[in-house]
Amino acid sequence: MKAVELDAIDHKILDILQREGRLSNQDLAERVALSPAPCLRRVRALEKAGVIRQYAALLDPRKVGLGLTALITVKLEKRGAMPSEAFAKAVRGWPEVVSCYSMTGDTDYLLWTVVEDLDHYNRFLTGQLLKLPYVVDVKSNLALEAIKLTTSLPLNHLGLDPRKGRG
Repeated sequence: MKAVELDAIDHKILDILQREGRLSNQDLAERVALSPAPCLRRVRALEKAGVIRQYAALLDPRKVGLGLTALITVKLEKRGAMPSEAFAKAVRGWPEVVSCYSMTGDTDYLLWTVVEDLDHYNRFLTGQLLKLPYVVDVKSNLALEAIKLTTSLPLNHLGLDPRKGRG
């Protein structure tokens, strides 16, 4: 997929909105040195182009009763047709899985799961994931502490200097 052409003001807008998605258009315009109408047009154009995919509130998992994060690697049966579509469909229906990546290397998928506790994790693992007939191997890694957790994408490759680009 080809990247959308963005200028320095677009870079600033994206950098600010990734950190402060609820910022008013007036405040955003001031921070990027535009008047409100052109700023809003730029934001709408970024939304229309799919650069800004969505807006969301980021929750603290522990404060909503989700105290256990597990990263799970999954291998699927390789004989016959690869059941990747069936697996993807199952994963999309599991609220415990917050991210799923198809992988290269020794594993087929990496699941990032967030659950209440070890009992909930055990129920998910044995009652859902391991019940899929084409799952042949699962390895779990339980997170002890989140050292870095961000939803902001790095934009420095686009020419935005983070030290200068923050308004």
